[in-house]
Amino acid sequence: MMHNAYKGSEIAEIIHAKLVSHSPESIEISDILIDSRRLISANGTLFFALASKKNDGHKYIEDLYSKGIRCFVVSKLSSKLLELPNCSFFVVANTLLALQLLATGHRKKYKIPVIGITGSNGKTVIKEWLYQLMNSDKKIVRSPKSYNSQIGVPLSVWQINSSHELAIFEAGISEPEEMQKLQSIIIPDIGIFTNIGQAHDENFINSTQKTGEKLHLFKKVKTLIYNIDHKEVHGAVIRSGILENISTFCWGKHASSNLKINSVILNAVGSTINALYLNKEIGITIPFSDGASIENAIHCWATMLHLGYDNDIIKSRMLALSPIAMRLELKEGVNNCTIINDAYNSDFNSFAIALDLMNQQNQHREKVVILSDIMQSGQNSIDLYTNVAELIKNKEVSKFIGIGPSISKQSDKFDSNSSFFNTTDDFIKNYSFANFANQTILLKGARLFEFERLSSILQQKAHETVLEINLSALVDNLNKFKLRLSTGTKIMAMVKAFSYGTGSFEIANVLKYHNVDYLAVAYTDEGVELRKAGINLPIMVMSPEEQAFDTMIRHQLEPEIFSFRTLELLENTIKKTALPQNKPVKVHVKIDTGMNRLGFVLEDIPTLILRLKANQLIYVQSVFSHLVASDRPEFDDFTHQQISLFNEINDQFRKGFDHEILYHIANSAAIARFPESHMDMVRIGIGLYGITENMQGLEKVLSLRSVLSQIKIVKKGDSVSYNRSWVAPADTKIGIVSIGYADGLLRSLGNGMASLFVDGQQAKIIGDICMDMCMIDLTGIDAEENDDVIVFNSEHSVLDLAVAADTIPYEILSRISRRVKRIYFHE
Repeated sequence: MMHNAYKGSEIAEIIHAKLVSHSPESIEISDILIDSRRLISANGTLFFALASKKNDGHKYIEDLYSKGIRCFVVSKLSSKLLELPNCSFFVVANTLLALQLLATGHRKKYKIPVIGITGSNGKTVIKEWLYQLMNSDKKIVRSPKSYNSQIGVPLSVWQINSSHELAIFEAGISEPEEMQKLQSIIIPDIGIFTNIGQAHDENFINSTQKTGEKLHLFKKVKTLIYNIDHKEVHGAVIRSGILENISTFCWGKHASSNLKINSVILNAVGSTINALYLNKEIGITIPFSDGASIENAIHCWATMLHLGYDNDIIKSRMLALSPIAMRLELKEGVNNCTIINDAYNSDFNSFAIALDLMNQQNQHREKVVILSDIMQSGQNSIDLYTNVAELIKNKEVSKFIGIGPSISKQSDKFDSNSSFFNTTDDFIKNYSFANFANQTILLKGARLFEFERLSSILQQKAHETVLEINLSALVDNLNKFKLRLSTGTKIMAMVKAFSYGTGSFEIANVLKYHNVDYLAVAYTDEGVELRKAGINLPIMVMSPEEQAFDTMIRHQLEPEIFSFRTLELLENTIKKTALPQNKPVKVHVKIDTGMNRLGFVLEDIPTLILRLKANQLIYVQSVFSHLVASDRPEFDDFTHQQISLFNEINDQFRKGFDHEILYHIANSAAIARFPESHMDMVRIGIGLYGITENMQGLEKVLSLRSVLSQIKIVKKGDSVSYNRSWVAPADTKIGIVSIGYADGLLRSLGNGMASLFVDGQQAKIIGDICMDMCMIDLTGIDAEENDDVIVFNSEHSVLDLAVAADTIPYEILSRISRRVKRIYFHE
């Protein structure tokens, strides 16, 4: 950080803290930390122990102390923490409020113009485009990625230092009364209100309330920029009364607009936008033609005109706008590598974020970073690349490759296992790509360096059908489930069947990073694969095979015991293995409360308890059961009976054992519908992917898409596919799609039973589905070869596909074959 360090007494005054320290005069704070996993350098760092229903930062203080941190903001101070030598504690009532107060105090030190952006969509793109358009003139500080929350905004504002001439910050809210807090931290001079959509509608009475809440960001701006044609936004501005104290710069087709849009013409380049400004005809051309990009570009245009830019300068720069990568992707690479692709932007903060994602992936021991010159950082090269080298070292990167003249000149800052090239061409020509094997590779480059070429070389060539997994949405869903649980209730995540077809390693790594307590797999080999990929969480094996108990013991997997026979098999394996007395095998006892599948019944329990207690090398870790129909209201009485029977059996275990045993019966649906079933632990499976009708507000995580391989006209009377099961009633335009039953598209969905989607329009599957492809009716659809074809996504639910196939979503997902390429991304 380039801003001056804060003294301990200054921090205490700003955040209203009681400072507990043996040497308060020696405290100097130059950086802040809220996530123990993202520590870069302990020197001068202040850790805020944020506490929420999902997690408590106080748990990580001792670990951070061992890594060198000595200053902590806490809301509770135990005698154990006071024993840590040379520590300083800032004791406050609310650590999140303290973080916000510190950011507010820091913001007030700087008198630079600040642009605040809010709205339902477009915030990040407008922020990044404004940066692209103006960074050659001004030193700009901006929100990293989409840091626009109650925590993200303080972290963004903390970045301001004395070199900056302009700040651009996003603000987002999900509940009432949040924006007032963000306004006091950002204190914007110029406001941009993008639009209003449906995001977070569930937490507001209606969209009018949500719009009014967002307007709180602008109550003290000098100028508010917005689209006057957006009736809901304009109406809210009028009703709010803020026009008595602020001015506006409106754009739109309305005659009263400051920037009156006369026409938008799509052309080969993209879009040309013509407008009237100060009674003069002006225009810009952007290399995009979609409606969202046009709206975002006009917001940027209006902002730059308001700031006094000449339109000729704006026009030339608008033509050079580049797309904003809104997600960071994980893909399978050559030679068993995993590629993390963030090859569209390069700045220090987003680099640190990308490194954190890389460290979530543990399936490879070696981690490689390929980084281009970092552009417009606001730091001199020596300081910048010294910080980069320190970050690389702290994140335990195995090999570093720098590309660009600036980073190459600072090669002496990096350790010996580093290579440098002046250009991307130099690297491609002179580096042996065969050296990449069994590694996680992070590509992080400014757009100028065209790292997409590297991505293409390193990416495993695969089938055109792709399953995309939105890891940000998955984590959001996990957190929504956590909010329904009592403090202390543990979470077991089901990653069996290749994580419902989504990929075991990648999903398990993310779940581990976000503090899931347990994983569950169906078979031993699934657990072994996770262990080999570096997953060290406890893993329950739900269907232990007869010959696999020794393998489970060797890999510290925990078997489910569901019968006296499986118990005897384990006992025999323990005798052969000669386990040490202090390392018993942890087991999970399965109870049958009504599924009539696997499990011990009520009458078995007394004998079972005696048998388990007789063997000191078997340790009962949990007792659990399965609910039959927790998602079906018509069977709620039966669900209550199951829970009651399970509690009766649990009482027998509590009386029979001295140690603490975990009891769990709740699945995804029961978490939402039966709070009394939560007990010590819950099991979340398909709900993580947003596929449940019993809990509102979950995000869809998965998207399965393919491509149109060919388009042709089938003559009237000709048939399509095997068995002549579909005959053209007239000359018909059809599309051949590169997905078949070998990819997981059930054959029962053929012959008009289901539709795929091309350009948002339904296209019925016609004829029998083949092994590697299927055919669709393109009548009335404007399509071209190589266009995307959606099987399911956030708009077209996998539930609909399951209904059409007369099955359940579990089957649809678990059938998606491993030859279908998986792409994981963080938004």
